[in-house]
Amino acid sequence: MKIGSSELILNADHSVYHLNLLPQDLANTIITVGDPDRVKHVSRYFDKIDIKKGKREFLTHTGWLNNKRISVISTGIGTDNIDIVLNELDALVNINFDTRTIKKVKTQLDIIRIGTSGAIQPDIPIDSFLLSEYAIGLDSLVHFYDSAHIQHQEIQQAFIKHTNWLKDKSSPYVVEYDKTLAAHFISDKIQLGFTATNVGFYGPQGRSLRLKLEDENMNAKLASFNYNNKRITNLEMETSGIYGLAKLLGHRAISLNCILANRPNVQFSSRPDLAIDELIQYALGKIA
Repeated sequence: MKIGSSELILNADHSVYHLNLLPQDLANTIITVGDPDRVKHVSRYFDKIDIKKGKREFLTHTGWLNNKRISVISTGIGTDNIDIVLNELDALVNINFDTRTIKKVKTQLDIIRIGTSGAIQPDIPIDSFLLSEYAIGLDSLVHFYDSAHIQHQEIQQAFIKHTNWLKDKSSPYVVEYDKTLAAHFISDKIQLGFTATNVGFYGPQGRSLRLKLEDENMNAKLASFNYNNKRITNLEMETSGIYGLAKLLGHRAISLNCILANRPNVQFSSRPDLAIDELIQYALGKIA
């Protein structure tokens, strides 16, 4: 069945609407970063760059490193943008734009997020690297899709009970990384974590400048949650959406976090650019 022009929107050059990419522009191994300015900090390590395209906050460089083709794309901030990026990445490889039909043979993408994050456990060092084994989504994205089969219901219910989660908030969902892809990145430089993804940087992550928080103890509740020795380690704004949509679409995804802040210790990295660059080089070394 053909997908209507209002559902799969293409630009005049037949590129996908938001990402501004043609199918041939995309590699099967994709690094996502939040900040468009960080794209060039990744691609500067490529041996060759073939594609540079962008639209709005979505900037893509595709090139080669050690004979491996890699794309790096900026997602902007938040799971609302992840909904756009993951769906359009999948469309580029699994939908025929000429016939507007889904391909019978699917292509699986490897999606590696390189991002920054804040720890909510005092023992997680500044500038360390964390790979999200699980993500708990405090947003609502995955609930808009048929997704119960990828959610860890027992962890979710334990979290709701532990935090006295209000029913007028979106129900938390827990999704897991791709173990096979993660195995390539695990080393003594990486700790595994349980990442909380929320819908904002200030109130949703327990920061208050002038506005009063609905629950001033939320970060403490997150930090004290423990399910079978799994504790929530850090806060950020994309991982649950990436993990959820990647699983639903049949792709492999992991999230690598550079810990720039430690919230309980009220610390922030004195060398954030260098720490992020070290994580970029680590990830590229594992990919290539």
